[in-house]
This record gives sequence, structure tokens and C-alpha cells, in this order.
Amino acid sequence: MYKKYNIAIAGAGGIGRAVGLLLAENKDLDVKLYIGDIKLENAQEAATWIEEGIQLAGLVQPYEMPKEGSNAAMDHVFETCDILLDCLPGSQAPRMASFAKQNAMHYVNLTEYVKETNDVIEIAKDAETGFILQAGLAPGFINILANQLYKQFNTQYGVEVVDKIEMKVGALTDHTRAPHFYGFTWSPIGVATEYVKDAIAIRDFKKTTLPSLSEPGKIIIDGFTFEDNLTSGGAADLPDVFEGKVKDLDYKTIRYPGHYQWVKETLADIEDSKKVEHIFNEMMKQIPTVEDDIVVIYASVVGKDKNGTLRAIEKSYFIKPIYVGTKKLRAIQSTTAAPMAELARMALLENWSGPVFQSQIDPEAFMNGPFVSMVYDGVVKKMSDA
Repeated sequence: MYKKYNIAIAGAGGIGRAVGLLLAENKDLDVKLYIGDIKLENAQEAATWIEEGIQLAGLVQPYEMPKEGSNAAMDHVFETCDILLDCLPGSQAPRMASFAKQNAMHYVNLTEYVKETNDVIEIAKDAETGFILQAGLAPGFINILANQLYKQFNTQYGVEVVDKIEMKVGALTDHTRAPHFYGFTWSPIGVATEYVKDAIAIRDFKKTTLPSLSEPGKIIIDGFTFEDNLTSGGAADLPDVFEGKVKDLDYKTIRYPGHYQWVKETLADIEDSKKVEHIFNEMMKQIPTVEDDIVVIYASVVGKDKNGTLRAIEKSYFIKPIYVGTKKLRAIQSTTAAPMAELARMALLENWSGPVFQSQIDPEAFMNGPFVSMVYDGVVKKMSDA
């Protein structure tokens, strides 16, 4: 039966605008969009930007959101909408999830924050609508990709226990310089947080907690040399799902060589309680924000087949900025917004309920969906089997 979906977007920043543009441009869903921000003028500007991008007026309605509690405008939107796409800072996730539950909306968020994610799980445990957690790039896309590769490995080689699952993502600039070898393409506070908070991984078949930045390494992806290191949040629920099935599993953030040495030196002798603030302040002083970017994605599964031969299945993506309608989306915008839009579409059409984790999502349906296909197809992507 035909249905027009009312979709509320909370947050009119780069990702909120991008997911709105993708939803507005795609013809698979008939939607009415509402985009909110704590400053009404930001929401109005975002609504105009989206409508200009698809050259269609009247599709997006802005609304003002208070920092705390609610107001009449937000109450009206939430009472009207079928789903809430939370593009606000991660600290707001439990608050937004509570509003979604109160108004019987589906809910999708992006945050990698562990405590706030656990709070949302508690809120959603008896909900009749779906609460899709950590639905961006990392966590999000990278976890579904890793699960897809594991399922392929299982089918192809006839084993369920493997040696290693690796997930790696880097939001990078085309150019950089010493001493930091980095440029901001997304939230500086998000970068600072993931560098300091602990990472969840699997070691020797057991789920464990490891200090972020404690396992520096190097990797060559499609002929380019990068460094990587443990950071928090990116593994999503895979350490729970694969405990006992994989010897080692982790998520690492990709950077250009030299960056992590700069971070190590910057954090030397800083008290743990002050590390997030300190690295954030130092990065803001020294590191520029850059518009032209590239997202590097890599996942692999390594293990022995049923005959004892060591095998590897790997997949990588190099994604550059794209145009959607008349608007240019940076690589970090499109790669984060597309998974969110895809999971929103699936939740609405399949009427999910309760907490929904990355391991529960059908990888093939997700990868072949219109939003993910639009952003991730047609870019440099390779799979090798050795």
C-alpha cells in the first residue's frame, strides 16, 4: 500500500543536510522532511539548501529545537513523523531516543559513544518501533561490511571459526603537512574522544577492553601506505557477536604516516581526565579544517579453510566527494549519511522494533539498497581472495 513518510532530522549540520539531500533526491521513498536545529536560522538555511539541491520547493520544513526539554514546534514535528534521524552530538542520543519512544517513531543515530549507546538500548528494549544504533560510517557501514565478508568466508571455505576480522576507516584530506599530517574533515571533538576512550576488541577469542592508540600499525591499501591504530567505538556490537568465533577482531582508524607519533607526543604526561580536552585544544590550534577529502575503508577476514589452507577475503573503498543534485557532498558526508538513510528506509519498510544492531542487518539487502549503492558504487573498490 502506498505511503508518504514524514521524516524528522535532528541537527542541521553537515550530516543532517546530507541525509536530507539523499532522502529528498531519491525516488524510492515518498517523503516529507522536517529538519531541526537549536538555531532556527540554521534549520531554515539547511531546508533551503536541500530544496535548492533537488530544485523542488516545499519539501523540507525547518523547526527550532531547544537545548533541553521540548517546545511546541518540536512537539508538533515529533507527533507528526514516522522516524527520527538523530544527527546531533552523541551526548544528546538518550534524550532524542526518549522523544522517539514517546511519539512512537523509529529512531536512527550515528554516535560511537558507548555509554550513550547503552542508555539508548535500555530505552528501546520494549519499544514497538525500531531503534537503529550507530548507523553511520564507523560504526555502521564498516561493521555491516565486515559481517558480509565473514558470511562470504563461511560459505566459501566451510568454516565458522576464523583467525582475524579487521575493520579500518580513515577520513583524510588530499594533502597534509608536518608535524601533525592531518586535516579535519569531521567533528574535532569526535576525533579527540575516539583517541582517548577505550576500544572494545576481541583477543584470543574473548571480548576485551584495550586502550586507544595502544596498537600502532602500518597497512598498504591499493598500493598506498597508511598507519592505523585502535580507537574507540568503531567495532559496534561485533565483539559481542563474534566472541568465540574469531581469535582477533578490532576496529582501527587509518591515518597518514606520522600522525599518530604527533598525537603520542602531544598527549605525553597529560592526566587521563584531561586528555580529551588537551588533544582537542592542540588540534584546534594546529590542524586546519579542509573541504576536499577522501574516505578510505578496508575490511578483511583471515583464517584457514576446511582443508587447513590460510585464506583472506578483503575489500577496500576509496571515496571522493560527489554531487547529489546540484550540491557537492564531501566524502565524509556521503559515506556517513548514506548508511543512515538506508537503514531508515529499511526500518520504515520492514517495520522493525526494539534495538537493532549492525550484526542483525542483512548485509546484502543493505549493500544493494538505493542509498548505499548510490554512494559506494562507481568508486574505487576491490576485493581480493588469496
